[in-house]
Amino acid sequence: MKNFYKRGMLIIMFLLAMALLVMLAMGQAKAASLSTPSLFYQQPITGTVTDINGKYLPGVTLLVKNKQYGTNTDLLGNYSINANAQDTLVVTSIGFKDVEIMINGRSTINIVLEEDISSLKEVEINAGYYTTTQRERTGNISRVKAEEIENQPVVSPIQALQGRMAGVEIVSGGANPGMASTIKIRGTNSLRQDGNYPLYIIDGVPISSVPVESNSLLSTSGIDPLNNLNPANIESIEVLKDADATAIYGSRGSNGVVLITTKSGYKYGTGLEARIYTGVSTVPGRMDLLNTEEYLQVRREAFQNDGVEPDVNNAYDLVLWNQDRYTDWQEYLLGGKSEVTNANLSFTGGDENTSFRLGGSYFTQGTVYPGDYDYRKWTGDIALNHLSKNNKFRLNLKINYGTDRNNLVGNGNLDPSIILLPPNAPAIFNEDTTLNWEEWGAAGLTNPFEGFFNTTSTHTKNLTSNVLLSYEIFNGFKLKSSLGYADYQSNELWKLPARSYNPSSNPENNSFHLSTGRRSWIIEPQLTYDKKFEKFHTEFLLGGTFQTNNSTLSSFQGSAYASEALIGNLSSAESILNAKSSETEYKYAAIFSRIGLNWDKKYFLNFTARRDGSSRFGPNNRFANFGAIGAAWIISEEEFIKNNLSILSFAKLRGSYGSTGNDQIGDYGYLDSYQATRGINGLYPTSLANPDYSWEVNRKLEAALQLGFFNDRVNLGLSWYRNRSSNQLVGYSLPYITGFTSVQANLPATVENKGLEIELTTLNLDKNNFSWRSNLNVTVPKNKLIDYPELEQSSYSNTYREGYPLNIALLYDYNGLDPETALYTVKDINNDDKLDFKDRVIIKDLNRQFFGGISNHLSYRNFNLQFLFQFIKQEGIQTNFQAGINKNVLSSVLDNDRYQRYSASFLGGKSYRNVLESSFPYEDASFLRLKTLSLSYDLSSKILDRVNLKKAQLFLHGQNLWTITPYTGLDPESATSDLLLGNLRSITAGLQLNL
Repeated sequence: MKNFYKRGMLIIMFLLAMALLVMLAMGQAKAASLSTPSLFYQQPITGTVTDINGKYLPGVTLLVKNKQYGTNTDLLGNYSINANAQDTLVVTSIGFKDVEIMINGRSTINIVLEEDISSLKEVEINAGYYTTTQRERTGNISRVKAEEIENQPVVSPIQALQGRMAGVEIVSGGANPGMASTIKIRGTNSLRQDGNYPLYIIDGVPISSVPVESNSLLSTSGIDPLNNLNPANIESIEVLKDADATAIYGSRGSNGVVLITTKSGYKYGTGLEARIYTGVSTVPGRMDLLNTEEYLQVRREAFQNDGVEPDVNNAYDLVLWNQDRYTDWQEYLLGGKSEVTNANLSFTGGDENTSFRLGGSYFTQGTVYPGDYDYRKWTGDIALNHLSKNNKFRLNLKINYGTDRNNLVGNGNLDPSIILLPPNAPAIFNEDTTLNWEEWGAAGLTNPFEGFFNTTSTHTKNLTSNVLLSYEIFNGFKLKSSLGYADYQSNELWKLPARSYNPSSNPENNSFHLSTGRRSWIIEPQLTYDKKFEKFHTEFLLGGTFQTNNSTLSSFQGSAYASEALIGNLSSAESILNAKSSETEYKYAAIFSRIGLNWDKKYFLNFTARRDGSSRFGPNNRFANFGAIGAAWIISEEEFIKNNLSILSFAKLRGSYGSTGNDQIGDYGYLDSYQATRGINGLYPTSLANPDYSWEVNRKLEAALQLGFFNDRVNLGLSWYRNRSSNQLVGYSLPYITGFTSVQANLPATVENKGLEIELTTLNLDKNNFSWRSNLNVTVPKNKLIDYPELEQSSYSNTYREGYPLNIALLYDYNGLDPETALYTVKDINNDDKLDFKDRVIIKDLNRQFFGGISNHLSYRNFNLQFLFQFIKQEGIQTNFQAGINKNVLSSVLDNDRYQRYSASFLGGKSYRNVLESSFPYEDASFLRLKTLSLSYDLSSKILDRVNLKKAQLFLHGQNLWTITPYTGLDPESATSDLLLGNLRSITAGLQLNL
């Protein structure tokens, strides 16, 4: 592996040197390559092109009318062109209105372009194997641009999508940097948790979206595989949702596709960009807990109610502990400030034929917990684009490399339940900074910071590279080939020194080691044909995919190191325990095709098909066919609309239907598998063979309407979808007498996801150097298990119910407070004097009822303000309503209207445990959150000219600044548990310079 990275670095250095040589060659070339030939009687015309706010516009096309030559503006908006005194310049740029300007003998002409809302529909969007536009797309594709991603202080770019896309549900993986977020595109399709991951594709290279395994507390959600990607290097993220958009990916597109496109070089001159920001993050919310006086009062009353005398065994907090001590455990555990710093540097350049981009970044973030822990990331990227002079051969090369080191505590003080400790609990540390075992041990308790001196160091490396070669054999007919390679490596060392544990237990110095690897390559040859016949336009695509993934995992434990300083040095370990090693290979092959038909830019048909082959199925079911059809009709192009509805500037009706598959299961499940044992014991079986299970299939149906009003100042999109996933691939439970817990099989279950997506964009104001835009997205999802024959006889009878969502809780029916004991009661439905699953008759839907976001973008001269509100309607759970902890319970107990009386008895504890499994703990966890806010100021051109800068921007960013919610837990976004710590509140400030 070391040799591989050495070779990789040599390749990168070579490409870097090559790019620099190209840049130097271009710098010495004459500007004539971008301008016009010198003709008799012509004179040079120069100037700048800006928008109405005075911002320079690069890449604007200027043509001399009725002549076959022109030029483009550079990064500063400057241009130079030769023309006659009586010629006319035609100025065009996507997103702006075309203008024609008569020269009239002038040598300097500064041009101001006015924004054209309607032309924004012509901006190209990535549809995977082809490109389309918002106007012409037949599928459902959501897009987030670079400016919305780079304005957020996040580790993984997936976190930047929260609240910005309809149908895309993202839940943060926690407050610790590097933890994987959960992303669901249009709901949960599979009964298996690991069967619902979408497909990630970075510049044409598929990346596994499954979180990386970890031994430390990161393992609650795993490590995000996109951590090593630099968010500032992303040009756009497109999410493909419906059958028309995803079927071309076959079995890989069942749960949606996330396309990440990184930035390329500019074609018009060179430029250096430096961007840096720094700031702090803190925990935004607090639970309202009792102080020492209130807590002790409640505890004494509890014993008085039970008629029990407090003693050392049942009331150490009243007898042993200091009655005057007060510790705010929330502040102690979560009151720190997580400092964050990010620096980016990129250099771009090129001309019409060759362009490049070189970039690098450094990111660091701390934690809010006590102790010195941090996360650090370094990234580098190269992009090289070349187009031959005859415009037939094209080369696009992109390399992204990232490495990070996550140093987090391995145990103890990351447990959020520590905030519920009694406020008069003993100190955590002694005066000599060792853990206080004596006072905690006297009460029969362990120090809650046990494991505090444990540390983890997780080091990951990620390389993704892709080269796309294209050659136009004849007009419209192209031969292309995409070649990609990805390599992800993770090495984790978890140190457990003896001083982290109670000396009375004779602890040893131990270590845990975990290494994971994911290496893959992919080759996708393609043929495309694009032909126009007057009003009829056809596009054909035929391609193949050949992909191989290799995954490795090894883990072991080193024990009884002679000293703490030697932990991790395996030669110093007394023994190595629990050694495990595995290597799996996954092979995938496919043939895919697309036919796109377009008549007069009004009627569109899109056919996609794919035949997949996966090594995860037996020979009888290894191949499967998937496909879709999408159609669109631009109604606003019809004469009867143009003549009768002047306010309607755009109207499109579209729909799609098709199928995608799912092979997200373990490798070799159709074979008997064995694992080697140590020594001479040979092999032992680990799983049973089942050669007959087949593909999980997701059939998707969608109907949508897009409307534009008042010259597209108001745009409305409505999408209704219904996805049905059947032939569920699960581990079918087996009786213990078989010697195996499960076998891979298909279950006759069908899961349905349907819903409504609403998208609204408006240009509220655009005049006098002031503009204001708004974007709203709302999703109303519905998830249901619509069919599962013989569910009651299956191993899932206590997990699912037909006609209800997959994400449910089966609960007891809360029966109020007992009038005699004033304790919680739940109903014994079958009156058998015991509580079990037969008494759980309340079905609680834990899904979100609706979610979305509303963003605004305001600009005035050189000022820009952007902010996003995220909103979610849902229920959450609040289990920590013990009267001795939560202050919200205090007044209610006194009023005797909701919570049981104070009790320290067994019966009081039993009633509390029972009611936790009822509908009682659930409360409204809906919220409205100011998710992001960004304020920036661009220095004026006069100041920039003095300091020889192309651009200078000051900016202030905030994230998770303000939340309105009735939820009483820590974070309503993670309302499945009231102690889950989700998003941090971040405030950062920075500077961007363009040279």
